[in-house]
Amino acid sequence: MSIVAQRKFRAPFAPLKKIAPAVGALVVCLFMVGTATAAPLAAATPNPPPSTGGIFPLSQVHRGLIATAWTVFEGTAPEPMQVEILGILRGARGPGRDLILARLQGTKPEYTGVVAGMSGSPVYVGTRLLGALSYRIGQFSKEPIAGITPMEQMLEVRDQIASSASSQPAVAAVPLQDPAQPLPSASQQQQAAAPLVQATAPLVQAMDTPLLMSGFSDAAIQLWRQRMAGTGLEKIAVGGPLGNSATAAEDHTPILPGSAVSLQMVRGDLEIAATCTVTYVDAHHLLACGHPVLQAGNVSLPMTRADVVATLPSPLNAFKIINTGATIGAFTQDRDAAIGGLLGAHAAMIPIRVTVTTGAQTVTHHVEVLNLPTMTSSALLVSIYQLLLETNQSTAETSYHVTGAIRLTGAPPVPIDSWGTPGGNMAPQLAAAIGVGSTFDALYASSQRTPAANSIAGIDLHIDALAGNRATTLDGVRLLSSGIVHAGDTIALEATVHRWQQPSQIVHLQARLPQNLPAGNLRILVSDGATLDRTLDATAPSHDPAGFAATLNRMQQQHAQNRLYLSLLLPQAQASMGGRILPDLPLSVANAMEPLHQAAAAGLNGESLQIAASVPVDGALRGYRTLELHIATGGGLH
Repeated sequence: MSIVAQRKFRAPFAPLKKIAPAVGALVVCLFMVGTATAAPLAAATPNPPPSTGGIFPLSQVHRGLIATAWTVFEGTAPEPMQVEILGILRGARGPGRDLILARLQGTKPEYTGVVAGMSGSPVYVGTRLLGALSYRIGQFSKEPIAGITPMEQMLEVRDQIASSASSQPAVAAVPLQDPAQPLPSASQQQQAAAPLVQATAPLVQAMDTPLLMSGFSDAAIQLWRQRMAGTGLEKIAVGGPLGNSATAAEDHTPILPGSAVSLQMVRGDLEIAATCTVTYVDAHHLLACGHPVLQAGNVSLPMTRADVVATLPSPLNAFKIINTGATIGAFTQDRDAAIGGLLGAHAAMIPIRVTVTTGAQTVTHHVEVLNLPTMTSSALLVSIYQLLLETNQSTAETSYHVTGAIRLTGAPPVPIDSWGTPGGNMAPQLAAAIGVGSTFDALYASSQRTPAANSIAGIDLHIDALAGNRATTLDGVRLLSSGIVHAGDTIALEATVHRWQQPSQIVHLQARLPQNLPAGNLRILVSDGATLDRTLDATAPSHDPAGFAATLNRMQQQHAQNRLYLSLLLPQAQASMGGRILPDLPLSVANAMEPLHQAAAAGLNGESLQIAASVPVDGALRGYRTLELHIATGGGLH
């Protein structure tokens, strides 16, 4: 470069030499001002204050109060952000359940806004715990305005953990003891007047808890959303499980206020987990979220570490992308002000073992689902549906046969037999999953079941993925023997069945008539297993004094869907009681049971259904036919 060019290049900046001292002084002043402004955060320790520094009472909350909140934006280390208190929303969470209104300040919260997964982030005034960020105000807001659940009300949940630990058999709890410096209980705090802010109820809502669904396809996630509509658990975020991997197992970093933590509803080869932030932790207890997740009260759910991969900003739905980590305890309470649990405790889940056979290949899956009446059926259905979806042999013309059993404590197992075939009003995988779910619901949701005596010990399933449409129809039945027979004769029938778009097949059945049949007409039922079960259930009493035992007996006597049954409708009375069928009753016994029948405590029918024969068919059979024989007097040929 020439000297002239160099002069031209430097010339515009020459005047800076004259003002350099002033600029330097200004920079120093700005640095000092910035340092002073940031002093409250910079003076803080690298980690948030512990939970033993006491609480900042609601009675001292006022507009303009400056606090510090801690949350994880990325990784596992909580980061501070300044919080400006705007006032108190009286009764915003319900009668007597106040909410502290605050504005989040700092580069990250001003960029991301209020983030799903941030709920539970502890807010400190000095070293005293004020509460947890837990509610968002409005949508598409230009400022990150959030609601804080007061710590006094969250501590009520800690007290419930201690009081319920001894009476909660679903959780193996560690011994409880108070922390070295226990926080005051809610009853020790008094709420005084503070600046009030009028709120419109629909604009105040709990921050979403990002729901991780790992291993689930779009179809299974859509089914979950349909079943969870309106619960707040239909919003699915991105993430995955670290589980018990070597990386997760070696993670011994302490769980701090501000750390991310997850509760699992499904774990194993599939995972459904909700994530929020730890507010309070001591040697044994942990409180998080600042609002309910399931509003279920007593629960038993695994508590895991969580790693925030990234925080995704969005004006509508900002959320944290989560990987769940190793199990660190169990959540035992899901209440209005917080979810809480015990570190080191073990949650009781329902184990499910599923083997899937497609051709010559068999794969085994292990899944556990939560044991909670309001959620278990949905979690089971979606999990089984996903395992039915994921075989590589799945095509539009694949049929699915699910067999297995539900294991109970203190009772014999209940068999499962469910089919899903193409061509119906739903996908065959969904039809098969619903069949499993229906059997489970009839047992699990029975009002007569006592969980302590008959808990669900586990579920074992085997899925056969079968090529082709195995929907099979009963087309017709005809007698091969004469329509006029004698008691003790052997009758022969021929049934025509056909699979979807396959040639018809002929199956044969034989049955020997009872020796004591009176002369007259005899009806014969040739049917699939479902029709047979409905016929038997029609005679069941509306109120069975045997209770749950009767339900078990009926479920254990269900008939297979891939068999054709020949049943005799004998002209003797039949009773149903205690889930058992009592056929061929003498007239005197039937008359004696009439009062029970009138009281709806026993079923009574003029005909006795007796299964005389059955044969297998290649698929899920539907259909029935009735025939009539004439029983002649005198002896017949055997």
